Amino acid sequence: MDAVLFDMDGLLVDTERVWFEVECEVVTRLGGSWGPEHQERLVGGSWERSIAYMLELTGADVAPIVVGSWLMDGMERRLAAGVAPMPGAVELLRELADHGIRTGLVTSSLRAIADAVLKFVGREHFEVIVTADDVTRTKPHPEPYLTATRLLSADPARCVVLEDSPNGVASARAAGCPVVAVPSVLPIAQAAGRVVMPSLRHVDVELLRSLVV
Repeated sequence: MDAVLFDMDGLLVDTERVWFEVECEVVTRLGGSWGPEHQERLVGGSWERSIAYMLELTGADVAPIVVGSWLMDGMERRLAAGVAPMPGAVELLRELADHGIRTGLVTSSLRAIADAVLKFVGREHFEVIVTADDVTRTKPHPEPYLTATRLLSADPARCVVLEDSPNGVASARAAGCPVVAVPSVLPIAQAAGRVVMPSLRHVDVELLRSLVV
């Protein structure tokens, strides 16, 4: 195994709840209403897609850049108060470090949001960090994971990806990486090339190494 690559939102940290609160706030400001069925359509998607969907849903005549600033302000305000790692996340990162296994963070969030999260998780855990600012095509396109493996000079087939969303799983599989899925908002079925686990507490180095053939 060359490396282990982590998604961020909903996998490494409990931010899907925070995103939902901010999305509700912004859509209300746009004159609409927001529910779980709307959030489900955006999980693991791009920043631009989220903004476009909110404007399409509400029909509001507001510039996308303004909606983006509302989202960013809401996220930064809440993240400043701290964010909780998902169960088993810190323990897995420490186990990987103890075994000398390289790690990367690959997220569809913008760099500013990743930086805010890493203040609490620890930037030192990751050799490389790939955000939406670093690619031209976000998940489910393979570019984010191919970018991370290129930066690590690693073989994608020997890099195990940890993901929580169908879009993230699709991105990793398209890049040629084996996947451990830990579903958060949306269900993910068992399939070739991926293993589905209930939480990161059920993931260890032995399991990850078994996926690289």
